[in-house]
Amino acid sequence: MKLLDSVKVLSQYLMPKHLISRLVGRLAAAQAGKFTTWLIRQFIRRYGVDMDEALHSDPASYASFNDFFTRPLKPGLRPLVEDAKLAAMPVDGAISQLGDIQLGRIIQAKGHDFSAKGLLGGDPALAAPFQGGKFATIYLSPKDYHRIHMPLEGKLETMIYVPGELFSVNPLTAANVPELFARNERVVCLFSTAAGPMAMVLVGATIVASIATAWAGTITPPTKKTVVRWDYQDQDIRLAKGEEMGLFKLGSTVVCLFAPDSLEFLADWQPGSQTRMGQAFAQLR
Repeated sequence: MKLLDSVKVLSQYLMPKHLISRLVGRLAAAQAGKFTTWLIRQFIRRYGVDMDEALHSDPASYASFNDFFTRPLKPGLRPLVEDAKLAAMPVDGAISQLGDIQLGRIIQAKGHDFSAKGLLGGDPALAAPFQGGKFATIYLSPKDYHRIHMPLEGKLETMIYVPGELFSVNPLTAANVPELFARNERVVCLFSTAAGPMAMVLVGATIVASIATAWAGTITPPTKKTVVRWDYQDQDIRLAKGEEMGLFKLGSTVVCLFAPDSLEFLADWQPGSQTRMGQAFAQLR
């Protein structure tokens, strides 16, 4: 690893990540008029955000940075694959890794993996249905659309908040911080689908000001000290394929877990592939 990269990774361990993230969160939520518009314009220039896709393309139309960052897209820009035998890509971003869950382990990067049990909060009963199944990790960069959608129609069974670190989840950090996705703060959403159980794990990161779900609103902040679980088995919360299920206020990563023999990812998807929500993602078995 290059010296500069080593310094960047080391700084991740040393900086007060939660404090910085919450301070940035307050700034992102502020409605500061011309300063907010200036900040949004600087961000657009820095990261090359395509505002032609946004429902509201004028930066001045957003009252806060969070409103801009969670901006909806113009209708029809992300057509949903309609074939009932195909799962849909849940987010805009890039494939970090995807493949088989082998011996309960998920590939993070070359030389690094982590446990499905750890990712889901440490409960072996929650991880058991995914042993020998499939996983896909998708990274959302700062320029991407940050709303998260359902790959398949599903009934919500359980949601779990897992406290943790707030390391950056960019490719450099993913390649050098062991157990990254199983040590960062995250929200685990478990669904039953026609193809079997499915987990959608929304992973927090440095300066991610908030993680929210469609049915419960903002889950974090505030940061909690222990695992918190909500059970929804007695509630009929169903989300259609392609329906919005959550969002990030500032970017992060989604990890999807699927049961054994439920689906096969389409061969075109490989680590590094750019993704668009709604594209054909996997063939159901």
